Amino acid sequence: MVEAKLDGDGGLSDATAAAEPIDSGGDDGSAVTATVATVAVLGIGAAAFEAALLPGIVLGVAAMWLPQYFPKMGEAFNPLFRSTVRGAYKLGKKTKEMMAEAHEQVNDIVAEVHAEADQDRTSSKGAAAGGLPT
Repeated sequence: MVEAKLDGDGGLSDATAAAEPIDSGGDDGSAVTATVATVAVLGIGAAAFEAALLPGIVLGVAAMWLPQYFPKMGEAFNPLFRSTVRGAYKLGKKTKEMMAEAHEQVNDIVAEVHAEADQDRTSSKGAAAGGLPT
């Protein structure tokens, strides 16, 4: 890369007039820095004028960055998501089994109560019919 040299009166010399521009090489870093600075300035401005605007700004920034990082987040959260769904399925299945067992026990108790009530009615009818002299 050719470096530009200053001549005596503050201008560039003729030999170095066609110097190459300096390539920063890190446009992504400067873009992120610029974005962060812009968001920070907007956040400070919103906080100064109306604090209720801050959640909207945060959601807007998240919505802007989400498409860039969603594939990475999907890969990272996939095992967690799978285990959560698997656990919820097992919990639902166990809950169904417990409810079926409880329903069966309640039905058994109700059937016993009906049987005892029927037995009491038949014994009271037999005692009433057989206990009275004619």
